[in-house]
Amino acid sequence: MNHLDELEARSIAILREAYFRVQPLCMLWSMGKDSTALLWLARKAFLGSVPFPVVLLDTEMELPEVYQFRDELSKAWDLDYINQLCPPESAMDPTLPPATRAAARKTVGLRELVTEKKYRGIIVGIRRDEQSMRAKERVFSPRTVEGAWDLKHQPAELWDVYHTDIPDGQHLRIHPLLDWTEVDIWRYTERENIPIVPLYLARDGMRYRSLGEKNITVPIASHASSIAEIIAELETTKAPERAGRKMDHESEDAFERLRTSGYM
Repeated sequence: MNHLDELEARSIAILREAYFRVQPLCMLWSMGKDSTALLWLARKAFLGSVPFPVVLLDTEMELPEVYQFRDELSKAWDLDYINQLCPPESAMDPTLPPATRAAARKTVGLRELVTEKKYRGIIVGIRRDEQSMRAKERVFSPRTVEGAWDLKHQPAELWDVYHTDIPDGQHLRIHPLLDWTEVDIWRYTERENIPIVPLYLARDGMRYRSLGEKNITVPIASHASSIAEIIAELETTKAPERAGRKMDHESEDAFERLRTSGYM
């Protein structure tokens, strides 16, 4: 197998392990490149259908093209789709910087979803290379009743042996894409012809490298108007993937505070 085949096989194995050992289960779908590639992998893992709900944590601030993509793909792939509305920004921790406070809405929205639906497993499309805090994650990562992440007391995962037993009220975040890189995702998307939100492709010298809500995400300068050109750009750029995320440019500990309190 080549590198992409190995990544695909490992992710499919993790998805199947999650489905057979953790119930009830759902998958978060932001319509971004990572979560859509993960959704594609789930369809491969389960012979063309996704046997659990897919959820958008909706702040009603997604870009219009994102909502259009959601409507088209959820119908085409016959998804069991849940739209989980997030609480208003006014209900967030006022000590957080503005953009971080806006992003925290999804943390609370997820907490409410887990409480309401009693999910014991949440599949998420994060990668270790995306952000330094995410580099410390496990594949099956336990969360407290409040949804918090205890960085210092994570279970060991040796020889792909995963710990799925958790106390009542807690849940697991399951990360099938941890070993993938940004370039891996784009190469796999190109190889498999996976649909993407067109905002990833340059228009008038700008494109979105990372998709987030329109009030906290901005496009970057780029002339990459195809996936092949995106891959070529990534092979030379030194700019971070989240350069367009406003919260990453606020206080030094902003993302860490979000992650430890339950952010994806």
